[in-house]
Amino acid sequence: MAIVEKVIDAPPQQVFDVLADGWTYSDWVVGTVHVRNVDDDWPKVGSQLHHRAGPWPFSLQDASTVLLCEPPHRMVLRAGLWPAGEAIVTFTLDPVDGNPNATRVRIGEDFAAGPLRWVRTKLNDLVLHLRNRETLARLSDIATRREDQR
Repeated sequence: MAIVEKVIDAPPQQVFDVLADGWTYSDWVVGTVHVRNVDDDWPKVGSQLHHRAGPWPFSLQDASTVLLCEPPHRMVLRAGLWPAGEAIVTFTLDPVDGNPNATRVRIGEDFAAGPLRWVRTKLNDLVLHLRNRETLARLSDIATRREDQR
């Protein structure tokens, strides 16, 4: 499993608000190039966001489904990218001790089904680690920008 964390200079609710806005996923999730639709009840358990991932003309259409949602501290998604497979992605948001305006965000991601699950290597873990480090950098940019706009 690839686990990456970053401290973001925004309170947990402000960071979670970005997670709760499914239309922003292509702005901060590395590899997601287009959000095609978001269920009206996103991010309730069972709701989906429908996305396209990868470069055109090789991009794949699939959906991510909310498995658990505990605002503003935790969200778990099943991210599909068939025929390559699917991953379970866990976002954990914790306030930083002594600073209510900072959040430690952790992403844990592991392949759960499909060919990618069977090809577990150190290289896969490294790629996921680098991808999710950039994902958290982008999430941070959006979450802190929202603070600037208030």
